[in-house]
Amino acid sequence: MLAYLPRPPTDTSRYGTFPQKVWIAPGLWGIPARGCRRVLAVGVGGGFSPTGCFPPHRSPTCRLPPGLCRGSPAAQHLRGRPSWGPPPPPPEPGARLYPLHTLSVANIPNSARGKSSARSSTIPTPEGLQSRRCKLLEEDSPMVQSGKRQRQRYVTKVGKCQVNLGNIQDKKRFLSDIFTTIVDLKYRWFLFVFMMCYIVTWVVFGTIYFFDAWVRGDVGHQGDPEWRACIENVDGFISALLLSVESQRTIGYGTRMVTANCAEGVILLMAQSIVGSMIDAMMVGCMFVKISRPKKRAQTLIFSKNCVISRRDEKLCLMFRVGDLRDSHMVDAKIRAKLIKSRQTAEGEFIPLEQSELNLGYDTGEDRLFLVEPQIICHVIDRHSPFWDMSAESLRREQFEIIIILEGIVEATGKWAGGMTCQARTSYTEDEILWGYRFEPCMSLEKGAFHVDYSRFEMTFEVQTPAASAKELQELKELEQQEHSTLSLYWDHLLHPC
Repeated sequence: MLAYLPRPPTDTSRYGTFPQKVWIAPGLWGIPARGCRRVLAVGVGGGFSPTGCFPPHRSPTCRLPPGLCRGSPAAQHLRGRPSWGPPPPPPEPGARLYPLHTLSVANIPNSARGKSSARSSTIPTPEGLQSRRCKLLEEDSPMVQSGKRQRQRYVTKVGKCQVNLGNIQDKKRFLSDIFTTIVDLKYRWFLFVFMMCYIVTWVVFGTIYFFDAWVRGDVGHQGDPEWRACIENVDGFISALLLSVESQRTIGYGTRMVTANCAEGVILLMAQSIVGSMIDAMMVGCMFVKISRPKKRAQTLIFSKNCVISRRDEKLCLMFRVGDLRDSHMVDAKIRAKLIKSRQTAEGEFIPLEQSELNLGYDTGEDRLFLVEPQIICHVIDRHSPFWDMSAESLRREQFEIIIILEGIVEATGKWAGGMTCQARTSYTEDEILWGYRFEPCMSLEKGAFHVDYSRFEMTFEVQTPAASAKELQELKELEQQEHSTLSLYWDHLLHPC
């Protein structure tokens, strides 16, 4: 849940900043980008800072040691030229080296400082420092960082909600809606309930048949032609069980039967017929609903793996692609999007996994799709969008999840013949959003018909897109318009003086 909180800026340390220069201790090659603010070894005399640490340079021509930050003093020193001043001198021979996080104890809150005062009161030995440094380097390795990057999703890519309900006290509510409870069961449990409903009724009524025949003496007078039996040809529990199965399933072999010599036998047969009809209606109905549920139809509705952000009609837009693999189309298809992000209010209240709506054209009707070919769904980033202040740089620090929900009626079931609604879902995290890209066209005209090439469904290409946020672009546009109007007034004044 806390994984959805915004990430701290890359130019701050773990608990605070130290506006001083940085000196990298010898032997710290291969420090990852995030490790620049946690593992940099500094001298005791001053609190050095990673303020010059920027995100790693991703260019393939970068010749810096792997993981070192581009533009940092250490990188400039290793490249053989100064950064913004002369290279810092190496530390004195007698100076101790400590990780940066051990020098920021003063900035830790009181609650955390009280718990760690016993550990921070003693100065670590060189051997302990080396082991701690190796441990930090191991924690910040690229493989571990990629593992830390994996966080819990709210909805998986295939549309499964990762929410488990627990500690439900009033479970009687499920029994009051027994039909939905049975339909929602997994197939193995559903088949188990299906079979047990019939087996239990057969055994119960078979036991009652045997008990009635044994009390009236029909079991002991088998083969006596003068005995007026209530239940004929029942000489044990197995034969009574067969009578119960034959009566409920209306098989009627003619060897075992209930006669008119006793009223309780007739009443028992009527009761079993009514109970059997009720079980047939319920179990067959549940089986039909479970088999005909349009849940599997969602597997042929596909979404693009990534979202893209680029300009369309001079507006910054967030776009993704949807498609239908079947020839039978969805009737009345509608699409909507939810943004899942935790936030803290001005009063200090923490709202975990807050849901907000993303406008996909609800006011213009563009959210209603005629899903015959793959379509690119567009969300315009305007003043009402939660991404109004988001730029390409701030996108790396954000943590959120976009849930896409596509709903429609399955055409095979018919809209007016009890048509069933199908829902397909997917999600996009901030790592799956490509800034400055567009989707490649996947539709062409061939032999008098339009041809869709689904091999190009996921393909994107890079386009020129400003890295600024939509708010900054709008402010820049308004400033240019204001300057243009001011310049026009100036020229009008020069050409037509008073």
